[in-house]
Amino acid sequence: MPRLLASLGQWRPSRLGLKLFVAILSVNVAIAASVFLAVSYSIDRGFLDYLNQAQERRATLLADGLITRWETQNSWEWLAQSPERWPYIVRFELGQEHRERPSPLGEAQDFALRDSNGQFVVPPMDTDTPRGSNDWRWLTLYSEHSVSGDSQPVGALGFRPPQHMMERMESRFLERQQRNLVVIVISLGLASLLLAGGLSWWLGRRTRALAGATLRLTKGDYQTRLSERGRDELSSLARDFNVLAATLEASRDARARWVSDTAHELRTPLAVLRGEIEAMQDGIRPLNQENLTSLAQEVAQLERLVNDLRMLSQSDAGALDIQLAPMNLSEHLENRLSDANRWLEESGLQLTSQLAPSVMIRGDAQRLRQLWNNLLDNSCAYTQSPGELSISLASDARDAVIVWQDSSPGVPKSELSRLTERLYRVEGSRNRASGGSGLGLSIASALVSAHGGTLEASTSPLGGLRWTLRFPLFTAH
Repeated sequence: MPRLLASLGQWRPSRLGLKLFVAILSVNVAIAASVFLAVSYSIDRGFLDYLNQAQERRATLLADGLITRWETQNSWEWLAQSPERWPYIVRFELGQEHRERPSPLGEAQDFALRDSNGQFVVPPMDTDTPRGSNDWRWLTLYSEHSVSGDSQPVGALGFRPPQHMMERMESRFLERQQRNLVVIVISLGLASLLLAGGLSWWLGRRTRALAGATLRLTKGDYQTRLSERGRDELSSLARDFNVLAATLEASRDARARWVSDTAHELRTPLAVLRGEIEAMQDGIRPLNQENLTSLAQEVAQLERLVNDLRMLSQSDAGALDIQLAPMNLSEHLENRLSDANRWLEESGLQLTSQLAPSVMIRGDAQRLRQLWNNLLDNSCAYTQSPGELSISLASDARDAVIVWQDSSPGVPKSELSRLTERLYRVEGSRNRASGGSGLGLSIASALVSAHGGTLEASTSPLGGLRWTLRFPLFTAH
């Protein structure tokens, strides 16, 4: 029973489906009413002209037959004495003698006959409406004498205008049209019911799935996914929803990894400090200048890590303290590389540089020096000795371009896009001997972005890693 109720619940129409049903039904009823009004207008205007022409043709055809009969009898006495013959004559002359029922425009009561003196041979038979013959149309009957060849009037055939016959036909016509309209409205209602029911079920099922997935997503179930079948807007929405869910899941995992890695990085110097302090307290290690210097180094390492974290958080919040001013990038980079020669030699790296002169940008000298230090530290930490470091500076129409590349070992192409992630190391190890905290390249990326530039990693022809840095050129206005 619960399963049956749940199944029935899935079939209930959604509010959107009900609105769609009402809209489709209303449109179809409006179309049916418009068609009915258009047909009525057509009958009142165009169809009435057609009836006039058709009735005149019937009157002319009946007149020819009556003239032939008069010339045979040379009078109307035969018809006046037997008026019951009139309906058969009308049907015969109009070619309707084989029909079960006469045409609505060819009935005997729609015609009348007068002789040449104006006396009625067949008076109007106004059975439906008490009308006289004054507003009828009359067609004079002429007969030609064989001797003189002249024609003389022998009578007049009257026929009822179509407007009068429409009054007789109106009740039957309206009844028929109303019956047809009811059939049309019922058919449209059933079609609308089937169409809106199918659409509401289809649309309601997909919207309920989206609503349910959204609810699960708000509760933290980031593994929720929607079916992406089709190419309509709902399928596109499902794809966007899946991208959002994947992004939130990746963000949650990155946040968890960030907290875990940060805790690890903070725990390492704290553990060293704790161990050395306890050793001094227990008298295992003496409280002398050498041991205090070791403690100071660990505190400095911890301070650098905290400062790096603070800097990255400021960068994320857009609150990084940076003062941009026109500066000579060529001169600034050349000075820093000159100061780093001894450092590079101790690391077993040979520096080759090719710097274009007087490349001007808007930059912060202190922040750029921090950028060069992080890149140098990365090259020295991860490039095998003896190795090579090549740095070039050039400019194009819009940017100053720095290419910073070193020798082996390299980085797999699949890992290049993740190098600037915080606390990320290619080897996946937390061994501090292989490098720093894992924040250097993240800070470098943040510093480049703060200058309005870009930082892109690729494979170096020297066998190691190549960084391409772009800074907007300074143009004096």
